[in-house]
Amino acid sequence: MRIAIAGSHGLIGHALTQRLRWSGHEVVRLVRSEPISPDQRAWNPSGGTIEGPGLTDVDAVVNLAGAGIADARWTQSRKRDLRSSRIDTTRTITAALTESERCRVFLAGSAIGIYGDCGDRELDESSPVGDDFLAELCRDWEAEADRAPEHVRVVNLRTGHVLASTGGLIGKQALIYRLGLGGRIGDGQQWVSWISLRDHVAATEALLTAEHHGPANLVGPEPVRNIEFTKALGRVFHRPTVLPLPLPVARAAFGQEMVSTAMVASQRVRPAVLGRIGHQFQDTTVDQALTHLFG
Repeated sequence: MRIAIAGSHGLIGHALTQRLRWSGHEVVRLVRSEPISPDQRAWNPSGGTIEGPGLTDVDAVVNLAGAGIADARWTQSRKRDLRSSRIDTTRTITAALTESERCRVFLAGSAIGIYGDCGDRELDESSPVGDDFLAELCRDWEAEADRAPEHVRVVNLRTGHVLASTGGLIGKQALIYRLGLGGRIGDGQQWVSWISLRDHVAATEALLTAEHHGPANLVGPEPVRNIEFTKALGRVFHRPTVLPLPLPVARAAFGQEMVSTAMVASQRVRPAVLGRIGHQFQDTTVDQALTHLFG
């Protein structure tokens, strides 16, 4: 297949590009700067344009573009950036797809944040949408993707916390845990739904050809509570994890809304769709995933 990828410079996008090329696919990377290689194509999401043939010469599109959720404090300006970096990119792609008879698949970025804080309740793709900032952002993100023309099969990639040696959930925390300074967040009872990077890109590749449309939870089969996730990190780094991050300190550093919505929200998510399409997980437990990454 010839596949266009938006967000190819990010953690997941870079790994997915390598995976698809290894599988024999051709990748066209949508970039905001001047193209410097034949596999790049300029686009301007804020202006709604894609250079040259647009998307008329590709079989599928994967949109992984979006500003990092936890990269900066959630000021009003930052929240606008989080929205525009997702809504504008998706809108530009769906508009371009109206002119493409060739493209039949659109894998559109989303996140399990769409469910909101759900405590101990198990969630699958049929679960209702939450009502906090991230849930509303993901809802609008998916709605924009669903504007694609009828001949395009849209899959909403509801991504969980991605485990990788650099970036993702662990990347910025690895040094803290290596120094023995890591610990649970709050009481540590919130559920963490995670997926290893290698499973994420393998599942994404499978969804390019699977007979599925609509949301798909990209999470591993065994979510864990934050306190168990913390202990697993301690085991792999052979360090204690006895220094919790008190919520008042977290709120002072990151703001009340980010802490309650992104850091201590509990989401116990099942990968029901991945099970139906027959995805075989390489990392089924947190210990297995962390050992692969750091062991």
